[in-house]
Order: sequence, then structure tokens, then C-alpha cells
Amino acid sequence: MTETNPQHPEQDAEPRELIVVEPPIDHVATIRLNQPPNNFFSVGLIESIADALEELDDVDDARCVVLAAQGKHFCAGADFSGSREDTTADLYLAAARLFGTRKPIVAAVQGAAIGGGLGLALAADFRFGAPESRLSANFARLGFHHGFGLSVTLPRLVGQQHAAELLYTGRRLDGAAAATIGLLDQMVPLAELDAAAHAFAAEIAGSAPLAVESIRATLRSGLAAEIEAATDHEMAEQTRLRATSDFAEGTRAMAERRPPNFERR
Repeated sequence: MTETNPQHPEQDAEPRELIVVEPPIDHVATIRLNQPPNNFFSVGLIESIADALEELDDVDDARCVVLAAQGKHFCAGADFSGSREDTTADLYLAAARLFGTRKPIVAAVQGAAIGGGLGLALAADFRFGAPESRLSANFARLGFHHGFGLSVTLPRLVGQQHAAELLYTGRRLDGAAAATIGLLDQMVPLAELDAAAHAFAAEIAGSAPLAVESIRATLRSGLAAEIEAATDHEMAEQTRLRATSDFAEGTRAMAERRPPNFERR
């Protein structure tokens, strides 16, 4: 795990690590995405987060984890502006690992959590956001099937109807709208987001750690297996739809910042 000063990343002479792991304070460790401003989604990023969570499972002083980010956005999804990393089995193996770790996770979601970035936020137990937060499962607007286990996590969190609405329309919710349907657990001013997420995580960490881990395991029983099964299906559908003209049009329209013109082919 790499430790650095998240307040002054410009001082780092070496290329940025994908994440930084800040040592526990009040029994709360922080994993911080470190590819600002957008923290675009990648296999390497998810593998790095999974590695860090698995290591923190063996750190007794870390009883809860805050998942946060450097820069403007928590995770703005895939980067469609240039070369794009295809969905792979490695990505979904790494995603499933996020659901198999033991410590509670509180996500601090500033700016955008889009597509796979939303899937990452939903791997956490709780999500804190700000009025400026923007959350969207925008896959259908790209001519694409959703992934990252959102088939399981989204309806489990907001209910079947809200999940269907978000997935069918690709609608983008601000922090207030996301909090209204339960996509965010708490909304605070942006300047207070990190502190509020840490304070809540510290409250969890004040409970007996073995009891918390036991309760969490009960509440999330079978979730990792459900995610594995869901991502198998999601990846198959993504592979099928990636070959369509609608997917090419959706990604092109996003890059050109215009409404897509889908033709069902």
C-alpha cells in the first residue's frame, strides 16, 4: 500500500499511483482514488482498490474504510475520449472481490459517479454526497448493458422501480435527488464531505469490530456470489451489444456532446 500526501499530489516526482491508502485515524483507513480530475474507471483501478481492501482486512487498527477520491469527480466512468479499455473478465473478477472483504466501507462521492463509477460507489455500505454530486447509470444512453453488478446492487438499494427508471433512462441525479431515493445515505456541503464520511466511519469503528464484521457478513450474506453470477450475464450482454451500431453511435454522441440517434441495429 502506498502512502503519500493527498493535499499536495503535485509534489510527487514519480507517476501517480492509481490509489493512495492513508493509514488509520480513529480506526478509520482511507483509500483515495488518485487519477484526478476524473478518476476514470479501469481494470487497474478496481484491482488496486480490491488489493487494498484485502490488505486492510488484516490490519487490526483499521475497523472501517472510507473510499474517497482526489480531484473534481469520485469516478466519472469510462474514458471515451481516447483509447478505451474493453470490459474483460479481469474487471469483473476484481469487482467481485470488492464484495468479499470484511470491513465496512463508507464512500465519499463528490462530483460524478457515472456508469462503472456508480457501480463502485454501490460496492460500499454507505454513500455520503454533496449537492454537487452527480450519479447516473448511463449505459442505455450509450447503447450498452449495465455492468459491475448493478443488476443486484441498484434494486437492492433503491428498489426495483427506481432501479428500472435509472437504468432505462440513464438519467443523471444531483445529490438532492439521489438522497431522496436512497442512492445517497447523507448529503452534506461539499467542503465537509470528507470529514462527514470519516466521522460516520469512526462512529462505526467505535462499535465492537468482531461484532460489526459478523453483522455485516449476515446482512451481505450471499452478495458476493450474486455479484459473480450477475457480472457473468452483464459481461455477455455487454459483449453482444458492443458490436451494434447503436453502441458506436452512443459513444460517438457522448464524445461529441449531442443527443444520440439510435436505429435499433
